[in-house]
Amino acid sequence: MKYRVLLVLLASWFLLAPSVLTAQEDLWEDDWGDQDEGLVWTGFVEAGFGTRWDADPRLEDGETLAELTVRSETEKQFGDRAIAWSGDLAYDAVEEEWRLAVRELSFSTSLGPKVELRLGRQVQTWGTGDLVFLNDLFPKDFVSFFAGRDDEYLKSPADSVRLTAYLGKVNLDLVWTPVFTPDVYLTGERFSFFSGPAGRLVAPRPPAAAIEPARTFEQAEFALRLFRTVRGRELALYGYHGFFKGPSALLETASTSLLPTFAPLNSWGASLRQSAGVGVLHAELAYYDSIDDRDGDDPLVPNDQLRTLVGYEWEARKGVTVGLQYALDWTLDYRALRRNSRDQRFDPDEVRHLLTNRLTYRSSLGRYTVSLFTFYSPSDQDYYFRPSLHYRHNDQWSLTLGASVLGGQDPFTFFGQLEDASNAYLRLRFSY
Repeated sequence: MKYRVLLVLLASWFLLAPSVLTAQEDLWEDDWGDQDEGLVWTGFVEAGFGTRWDADPRLEDGETLAELTVRSETEKQFGDRAIAWSGDLAYDAVEEEWRLAVRELSFSTSLGPKVELRLGRQVQTWGTGDLVFLNDLFPKDFVSFFAGRDDEYLKSPADSVRLTAYLGKVNLDLVWTPVFTPDVYLTGERFSFFSGPAGRLVAPRPPAAAIEPARTFEQAEFALRLFRTVRGRELALYGYHGFFKGPSALLETASTSLLPTFAPLNSWGASLRQSAGVGVLHAELAYYDSIDDRDGDDPLVPNDQLRTLVGYEWEARKGVTVGLQYALDWTLDYRALRRNSRDQRFDPDEVRHLLTNRLTYRSSLGRYTVSLFTFYSPSDQDYYFRPSLHYRHNDQWSLTLGASVLGGQDPFTFFGQLEDASNAYLRLRFSY
């Protein structure tokens, strides 16, 4: 039944789209004359289908992606002010529900010749990592990432105020998010996950929901970036006050049950990007200060961590680019963690190593893009491979084929828990 609804919607759009778009153009021309004086709407309609190739015994559905999405975008300038909108209306046949997702609804203005303000719903990003995030502590949507949606959905929006000041020798970004916005994490709705208290993979019904911080000013998120370019080197310093973005802490209730929650976090870091040889070198460092467990002896709260990343990207030949990264996560106060562990079998390694590799080929006319992104952790002994083929037929029509291949030696590592989630997907898009 759910596929019948999706197919009817899809067929209806592709049959009616030409006349609808033509009518829209006529409407603007009749009412406004020059179309440039009114709002200009862009966007796309996309049908996505994805399925596992191995069954997950904890879930009934084999589908990871089955949805029809209509995107609309527009922006209106008023001198030095602007209003921007970007949103999706989608029918999700896996969860059997309609979804209206606002990715941007923001107002921006100048507060002087060197100061810009943007407030409202918006997507933020900074840092140098390629799909590896150290100082970028803005929300991510890992469910979309693993399910086969477009890569843009990995960056999740939040309701924030952003102030950017260009001060000559140093520039400043300050982002205030009044209500803590976590990552879109695994809950058992579409993918099963490893539960530490249960000691096994689970897909609870109803889906697991973590306890979020109170919606008060004291629990707001603050992110700061100081940046400048010196002799071709892009330098930045970062600060963050808020919470770990995933529910990595446990709250002990009166009934002695353990519920997932978000631990308070301060983070400090730095990054560098510069030309080196035939390519671009980038490096990043971040220190995670787990405010509620600075001694590392509370087994219900994550320890402090030092995270580092170094990467290099270059064009190996015409149309072929290669990007390599090495990341290290060092868990501090590790002896205290082991002494107080509730179950040492599931403790993380003191040092986690991660290697990534991005290979991309683009045809001379941009018609084909072939990509392979790989994650491999030699310490966790788990992996995630993301091959994809993107075909652009013309400015309107495009097709993407891809796969998410996940696995590992142990079911409690980040990628290892998702071995039964490996899937192949297809997306067909019409842009307008």
